[in-house]
Amino acid sequence: MSTATTPRAAQTILTAQQVTELQAMRAYPSISILATTRPGSTMHGEDISTLRSLAASAARRLAAEDSRHLDADPESLVTALHAMIAEAAGRPTDRGVALFVSAADRRRVNLPVPVVNRCVIDPTFATRDLVRALQHTPHHAVLLLSTNEARLLHDRGGVLTPAASGGFPARRRTLGARRSRADERPTDFLRRVDRALGVALRLDPMPLVLVAAEPTASRFHHLSRNTGRLAGVVKGSHLHTGADELTALTRPVLQDYLRSRAQEALDLVEQRAGGGRVLTDINSAWLAARWERPELLAVEEDFFYPARLGQDGDSLIPTDEVDRPDVIDDAVDELIEIVLGRGGWIALLPPGELPDGARLALTLHR
Repeated sequence: MSTATTPRAAQTILTAQQVTELQAMRAYPSISILATTRPGSTMHGEDISTLRSLAASAARRLAAEDSRHLDADPESLVTALHAMIAEAAGRPTDRGVALFVSAADRRRVNLPVPVVNRCVIDPTFATRDLVRALQHTPHHAVLLLSTNEARLLHDRGGVLTPAASGGFPARRRTLGARRSRADERPTDFLRRVDRALGVALRLDPMPLVLVAAEPTASRFHHLSRNTGRLAGVVKGSHLHTGADELTALTRPVLQDYLRSRAQEALDLVEQRAGGGRVLTDINSAWLAARWERPELLAVEEDFFYPARLGQDGDSLIPTDEVDRPDVIDDAVDELIEIVLGRGGWIALLPPGELPDGARLALTLHR
């Protein structure tokens, strides 16, 4: 059992990097508490009760285990859970919350999507809802543009902040109020903005929303070499619009973008099925994700699969005994992490969208 110094709990802004860090952690037990919450300035009393009930479930499960096989004192982990709940009770909430506790880490993440209330105890944290939240509210860049000025913002966890890039904010170079032949031409300014945008997106790739009035929006789109992941365009001059209004303006564009990504996943599944490169049962997908080249995992948002590993380590045996320490609480969550770790991408879909009643589909590279 570890005797390492107890880490302090931290509230984490949901980012792809944070999800990757959580997925890389290995310790038993790793406790994940996930619950739907009501958005508000502080947590609703019923939601606090839900979290306490889930923490009590974790305590009962840990009490039944042999402490010699644990990486941390179970009582200290449960104490940490209750401390995190007490702190979260007085903090603003969104539509869901995730608490993560292990010997080495304590994190609380507010989620912009509702979740299935549950307690998961495995050697890894349960991160599928974080992946789903990232897909529903993807981190993105917002380029505010006119022929004289440009600003680049990043949206991380629903908060718009100026991008940490040396090329922004940018202003067209002029010698004064009167026009001069030495002034930077508007087209040259747009090209300079595009070069700076390219540097920023190479350092931190993400979808882009362009906010500009016409004809500037069309001109920039035509000359840009860095709009390959353009989510959409908001027409109008909004260089000095407030963050809340900008978020409201860009939200419909992002929703359309997400719908197109979901359709892209379904189209890819159909395309790969013609070549025999789609697996739609979880046992085959589990094996192929580890030993072949996974491309895309499309899976229904509400598909959970508790299972034991077979003796060969390559097969899954379904079970309802989620309280047993040898059971993977959710093999789908583990499968998502495997596919992401091997360079594939994930599409979490509403029930019923995959063909032939499948609950998941794994496509493979050649």
